[in-house]
Amino acid sequence: MKMNIRRSPLVWAATAAAALLLSVPGLAGGPQSAPPSSGGLGSSSSEFASLIERFSADLRSLDRHYDIRFAPERFARYETFYRGWLGLLKGLDFEKLGIDGRVDYLLFKNLLDRESAALAKEKRETTKALSFLPFADKIIALSGDLKRMKWIEPKAAAAELDAGRILASQAEQALAKGPKADLEALRRASSMTADLRRALQGWFGFYNGYDPLFTWWAAETYRATDKALESFGAALRRTTGESPDGGAVYAIQPPVGRAVLLDELAFEFIPYTPEEILAIGWKELEWCEAQRLAAAREMGHGDDWRAAMDRVKGAHVGPGEQPELIRHLAFEAIDFLEKHDAVTVPPMVKELIRMEMMPLVRQQTTPFFTGGEVISVAYPADSVPFERKLQTMRGNNPHFSRAVVHHELVPGHNLQGFMAARHRAYRRPFQTSFYGEGWPLYWEMRLWDMGFAQSPEDRVGMLFWRMHRCARIIFSMSYHLGRMSVDEAVDLLVDRVGHERALAEVEVKAHLSGRAYGGRPLAQISYLTGGLQLRALSRELVDAGKMTAKEFHDAVLHENSIPIELLRAKLTGQKLAADHKPAWKFYAGPER
Repeated sequence: MKMNIRRSPLVWAATAAAALLLSVPGLAGGPQSAPPSSGGLGSSSSEFASLIERFSADLRSLDRHYDIRFAPERFARYETFYRGWLGLLKGLDFEKLGIDGRVDYLLFKNLLDRESAALAKEKRETTKALSFLPFADKIIALSGDLKRMKWIEPKAAAAELDAGRILASQAEQALAKGPKADLEALRRASSMTADLRRALQGWFGFYNGYDPLFTWWAAETYRATDKALESFGAALRRTTGESPDGGAVYAIQPPVGRAVLLDELAFEFIPYTPEEILAIGWKELEWCEAQRLAAAREMGHGDDWRAAMDRVKGAHVGPGEQPELIRHLAFEAIDFLEKHDAVTVPPMVKELIRMEMMPLVRQQTTPFFTGGEVISVAYPADSVPFERKLQTMRGNNPHFSRAVVHHELVPGHNLQGFMAARHRAYRRPFQTSFYGEGWPLYWEMRLWDMGFAQSPEDRVGMLFWRMHRCARIIFSMSYHLGRMSVDEAVDLLVDRVGHERALAEVEVKAHLSGRAYGGRPLAQISYLTGGLQLRALSRELVDAGKMTAKEFHDAVLHENSIPIELLRAKLTGQKLAADHKPAWKFYAGPER
């Protein structure tokens, strides 16, 4: 019998991917003989579809197995994984690819480059944090042995546990005495300690009670070690200013700086500097302020926009009435879209809309309703203090809500997610908030142009949210450039946009803490910036008569979530190069 020869993970990955390449038309042979077609439901003319699906499946499998993110063996395995896929791409003939294949090649390489750089950065930051966790390697080793199905010797396992307990106690003592300058490393160490504790709980639970000898040796020692880890974790949280019980807090991240912002913009294929993006935010805010002043005058308040805003906020519905309001507004928007034949809304989308009440603990960081497949209604319960009740009700009034229910449902996130699951779903790894949030924001602007607002009060409501997104650009860019403090960001939302102060504090601190949107520094600018990109593309294609509005909107949805510059390249038939750099200057100033 012929024996199998063991291969390294890199060899296995490269061999499997190469075999897949050979089976995909267009990658192994010459160029496609016919231009790609957008096709029907779920179709794809990209040579990369199967390859990217394989990559995604492999990555999900690795993520499930290497669940301790800071384990050294995880870094080594992922470095091998990304290096193998990058090597595979370098061996391809880009010139033989069709338009969809070229777009996917650029998306794939961009992702691999970014993930490789992010992994290296994470490894450096983890190394700093591990210096505070002398017990980590013991827990990682025990957890790793379980995954490798390596049976343990109970007495030796108990000894390792006890050694971990001693090291955790010593680390807590050192924390009380030593310098605490690197708060970011300590915050990471706090999160890592919680992960290690969970890993140890899983490891102990596997053997406990099943192996009597293990239980005899290790049970009491495990409880003592777990208690030491719990105590050390609490000490870390006190040191870093986090909640002692690990609950929701606002530990503001330090500014990332200009260099990081430039790298992030390049990854999103946006050829603007942070300062230019900041200037766009200010220009758009000033345009909105002029429109709000006009609405205030129409309402009879002259130049007192605050009086107009207060009147709009005061129109909130009473307790128990918010869900019915949201339902009415959702179908009102759908009816408006269908009347104007603006975008395809599949019948199943309307059939499957669902609603839930947002838990109060989540409303502490998300004081407005959110949506997608399910719309989550933010509204105070009876246990909320009086002043907070009023502020939340005022912040979710019908005019504000009417302006953004369509952002969360149709034609926004709900329709967007439905179509993404059915068109080029293999592009899920390339998701970008510049499309994810830009598409709904684009519709806020387009519905404004279409006359969706029925009254000056509705216009004030629509402008509030648009100004909110302008302010997000301003405070996030300014903060990360070192030009604005957290308190100044809160003042901006209160003084220029019209936020209730309590809600403004939640908004700013939640997003600058990194707890929202995975801590991406460009997350806050992606709403309006992505919307402006799509608006510019619509003007280029629809206003020029190259596509109808419905054709354009359906085509955008069929390409799934990708950077808008590459979406533009696909829809305009642009010839892309393997070393394509962002060049599309999409902003021409506020609309007139």
